[in-house]
Amino acid sequence: MTMKAMSSKEVTQKIFNKQELFILDVRNESDFKDWKIEGENVEHLNIPYFELLDGVDEILEKIPSDQDVLVVCAKEGSSVMVAEMLSDVGLTVSYLEGGMKAWSEYLEPVKVGDLTDGGELYQFVRIGKGCLSYMVVSNGEAALIDATRMTDVYFEFANKIGAKITHVFDTHLHADHISGGRSIAEKTGAAYWLPPKDATEVTFSYQPLEDGNDVEIGSVKINIQALYSPGHTIGSTSFIVDEKYLLSGDILFIDSIGRPDLAGLAQDWVGDLRESLYKRYRELSEELIVLPAHFMIIEELNEDGSVSEKLGTLFTKNHGLNIEDENEFRKLVTENLPPQPNAYQEIRETNMGKINPDEEKQREMEIGPNRCAVR
Repeated sequence: MTMKAMSSKEVTQKIFNKQELFILDVRNESDFKDWKIEGENVEHLNIPYFELLDGVDEILEKIPSDQDVLVVCAKEGSSVMVAEMLSDVGLTVSYLEGGMKAWSEYLEPVKVGDLTDGGELYQFVRIGKGCLSYMVVSNGEAALIDATRMTDVYFEFANKIGAKITHVFDTHLHADHISGGRSIAEKTGAAYWLPPKDATEVTFSYQPLEDGNDVEIGSVKINIQALYSPGHTIGSTSFIVDEKYLLSGDILFIDSIGRPDLAGLAQDWVGDLRESLYKRYRELSEELIVLPAHFMIIEELNEDGSVSEKLGTLFTKNHGLNIEDENEFRKLVTENLPPQPNAYQEIRETNMGKINPDEEKQREMEIGPNRCAVR
């Protein structure tokens, strides 16, 4: 039978479209349990590669013949060999091109909506990592928010739609992924904006993003307002775009709330987090569409693959916004924290400009799921 490569883009489209996909993941059990490709109609079988060195006969009855089969490993090589063995015994299978390494880095742009001046807002879904970044476009100018280190995607997209990147923002100092903000600003001459309370140790110059800032994109003001909302980090900042969209950074997610401990200050910052969510956000219009910097579970994706929800709906459905007792909230936030992200301290130092790891090292630092939320 046949064997072919399946790209991360093709896998993403299958997940967005809720198509059936059977994945034979040949990584070690611990790696598989920590992080895998997820989707509504995705089934998994985890058999470590070394158990298949003598052949695949013993697993054939576990592999369906009536749906797409994808073999997955860390970097591609092992999955190609297993896919070849399965193909040799008559199955039609694919292997994931570039392995989980490529999956971790893939970004899919999705249009979120139109702006009142004729501009657009796009969300870039990093489906393998749960990171969300944004491009606001108006009159041939573009602003990027929470960009990843895979900067080529943004340049190519801006070029395709005929926009020049003039502003780059980070809602906070990221600890789970390496920001592309500074690199993009250096290549384009764009202004790079950071919350100053998160930037006390950075080694480069930046524009201070403070409460009350308005930034113009294009010839029309798009009302990117910095709403100081500490809690996830001491400088965490939210943006209101076009009086319609609330870019909440890592303060508020669709299904959860931000964790306040990535600088080791959970007990100190939990009060800030509560004030941001229960006071500052309550003063905003419930019609605002929340666009977070991450998603935690695949169920948070909308039909088109985007991640968004009205603020009013989250006040009703998000458990983290409905804990009346402050002590109970404090307990939830400080006692229900997932493990720290991989290499989070090194990632913070990279984003401060203190260290400059090579590309392969950066890739290693980011491998695995994001862990920015309280669960």
